[in-house]
Amino acid sequence: MKEKRILLLSFYFKPDLSAGSFRTTALVDEFLARNLPSTKIDVITTLPNRYSSFNLDAQEHETKGAVTVYRIKLPTHRSGMLDQAKAFVFFANNALRIAKGSHYDLVFATSSRLMTAALGAWVAKRARVPLYLDIRDIFVDTIKDVLSKNTAFFLRPFFSIIEYFTFKSAAHVNLVSLGFEPYFKERYPNLSLSYFSNGIDDSFLLDKSSIQHEGRQRGGPIKVLYAGNIGEGQGLHSIIPQLARNFGERVIFKVFGDGGRKGQLERALTEQGITNVELFPPISRDQLIKEYLAADVLFLHLNDYDAFKKVLPSKIFEYAALGKPIWAGVAGYAAEFLSSEVSNVAVFPPCDALQAIRAFEQLDVRDAPRDKFVEKFQRKAIMRLMVDDVLSFLEAE
Repeated sequence: MKEKRILLLSFYFKPDLSAGSFRTTALVDEFLARNLPSTKIDVITTLPNRYSSFNLDAQEHETKGAVTVYRIKLPTHRSGMLDQAKAFVFFANNALRIAKGSHYDLVFATSSRLMTAALGAWVAKRARVPLYLDIRDIFVDTIKDVLSKNTAFFLRPFFSIIEYFTFKSAAHVNLVSLGFEPYFKERYPNLSLSYFSNGIDDSFLLDKSSIQHEGRQRGGPIKVLYAGNIGEGQGLHSIIPQLARNFGERVIFKVFGDGGRKGQLERALTEQGITNVELFPPISRDQLIKEYLAADVLFLHLNDYDAFKKVLPSKIFEYAALGKPIWAGVAGYAAEFLSSEVSNVAVFPPCDALQAIRAFEQLDVRDAPRDKFVEKFQRKAIMRLMVDDVLSFLEAE
């Protein structure tokens, strides 16, 4: 049988800390588990760079079975848009250099900020092979909310052209959120679509006895934990200071992560003299799970933007798998998903502190495994189906 080669493009990959990294790693692990002798995969990604405050060692070139990983070392950058643009240009130039001269039968690109998908479209067009896209966000829809009006006014037409080129180039597009469907069906009605969502990684599939913890001391503070990015999209600076001030010593917030709005959150806490919020840098997954298990309530929040009504945060899956009460400031599809799929969850409108306080009082602050949810959304099972789908496009060639 003739050997088939897949080029997989992802800005994030293990051991980096991000939803894109965890998702792409699980996909590659499923390919490895298949042990397909006639299928080779080249992964072009970056060395860990998600958070400047959290660094992990990784090899720039690594081969395991049929998978070869090329990790590009990016120049030092922060979370600002200009820095991110420079980092991506560096990544794209090096990715094209690495891929040059190699023959591929399929290009797979996973992307939240559009440009990795556009890079995949460019490579696939040049090689005249099918393009399979895995889309984790709608960049053109998001920039109108997260950028200033003037900046968005000038940038949106440019990125709309890139989006059109990218999706018109795709043989197939997977959407991680069903909430994205109306956007794509309206603009690209002939797109071949699938809906393989994020899921629960093995590290969160704990024994039921592990989910139980000693709990807080009677009369002690309730420990509320948030872990993840601290940027404009999460809007923590717009909600946590108000909540912490309201609850006082009754609740302790522990926030793990980094991002462009962390400084603003820190300043707000200092200026208001709030002492029941503790901020920590990003930590490894193993450490984070220990922190999850020691918490009483897990907190999730997205800013009050229309674009975020379409998303389904990957954080929902790891939170729900741990059996902890979930306190979530989300709207749209994420709110619908939580209400229909997850038990013991209190949903409130984003950035609405009054409704958040009322929702918190409805929570049953105790641990309870969510067996049906865990069975339905195991990442391995989802990735098995997705790999089958990817291979169907490869075999069609």
